[in-house]
Amino acid sequence: MKTAAVPEPRTAAALAARRHKTETALQRVREAITRLRREKAQVSVAAVARRADVSRTFLYDNAEARTMVATAMAEAGDRRTQLLTDQDDEREATWRERALNAEEGLKTAQAEILTQRTHIGELLGQIRDLEAEWTEEAIQRITTENTTLKQRVRQLTTDNRTLDERLKAARSNLRFQDRRVADLEARLTDPTPGT
Repeated sequence: MKTAAVPEPRTAAALAARRHKTETALQRVREAITRLRREKAQVSVAAVARRADVSRTFLYDNAEARTMVATAMAEAGDRRTQLLTDQDDEREATWRERALNAEEGLKTAQAEILTQRTHIGELLGQIRDLEAEWTEEAIQRITTENTTLKQRVRQLTTDNRTLDERLKAARSNLRFQDRRVADLEARLTDPTPGT
């Protein structure tokens, strides 16, 4: 068996052409990653391969290309994580603020109800003590004031109940947001094999 010897200049030219083609492809990969970052698009092997007009196999087989894509994907993931964290912090802050406002409103309503009940008790005591010596007109005035105070107490009780329900809803929303944040953190720390 005879083996045909390839002339040395042809081999060198083929290797140089292959190196040039690889360098050109790597440059296209760099440009594709830069464009994807600029457009804030998702960086993935498929997206880079499409934009750079190279095969996925090239991106996986070429160490430099694989490193560039992996670095870009990691940076994009970090930016996305930071964006999600910032959005969740904003949402959590608004729910926390609403919950604190609802708690403050509830405390104010409870204090007002207690004040009104005390006032009603004092007035009822005065009515009983002085009922014998008061005129019909004074009794009518006190009765009217008593009715007004009872209506005010009912209104404050209703307001108290409403604020209590809002507080419960705000706390429930806050728990939901906490679970959502925990879920997002879990997703970020345990990426799925397909992404």
